[in-house]
Amino acid sequence: MIACAAVLGVVAGTCTGYVIQAGRAPDPLPPLNQPAMAQAGGKGPAPLSAARDRQVRMDGDLRKLLLNRPKGATSLPKARTSDRWVSFIDIAERYNRPQDAFTDLVDAQFRRAAIDQWREGGTMVSVSLTQYRDEEIVASADAVVNHQSRADDSDPTTYSRDIPGSGNGMVYVYAQPDREPGYVPLYQARAFASRGDTMMEVYLVSPRPIDKKRAAQVARQQWERLG
Repeated sequence: MIACAAVLGVVAGTCTGYVIQAGRAPDPLPPLNQPAMAQAGGKGPAPLSAARDRQVRMDGDLRKLLLNRPKGATSLPKARTSDRWVSFIDIAERYNRPQDAFTDLVDAQFRRAAIDQWREGGTMVSVSLTQYRDEEIVASADAVVNHQSRADDSDPTTYSRDIPGSGNGMVYVYAQPDREPGYVPLYQARAFASRGDTMMEVYLVSPRPIDKKRAAQVARQQWERLG
């Protein structure tokens, strides 16, 4: 009996407490210690125009972002393409193992590519833009790293410098020509950089040593076209 009374007393006391608590007015919450943030007044910034919005330009005609040919430049007699677009297969066939290159392009989420080639004096100049989707991986930046790792031959006579403002762009001018039996020795210069989802590549070839300033100028101007 005593034990049952004790249990009932506890239950009754608990129920009474709930009833009393329910009948009371709610206690006010303490003030927040963090001050309220002032809201900025006025209208938000106006949207960028198509000319200033880089993504709009990148999604437009990629060929318009290719560097303009200098005055006096002439077309190559055997240009790779007449409309400056480069197909998926065309890029893969540039490599020693096209099938592997094709697979790599698929894995890298290749989107499209454009190229222009010309001759200025005795130098052949090629500028190309390769655009990736950059959804699952940042393939554009990865492609720059891969190209630069092959371009940097660690030869102390090779001139290399960064493309100002690019962050990852580099120019390489080779002092030693590429020699193959039965062919005229050819000097080369290369440059690589990426901006957004697009990689740029600049390639100069000449039977005479490449002018370092001209190679750096072409690379910088092509980079600025992407800005």
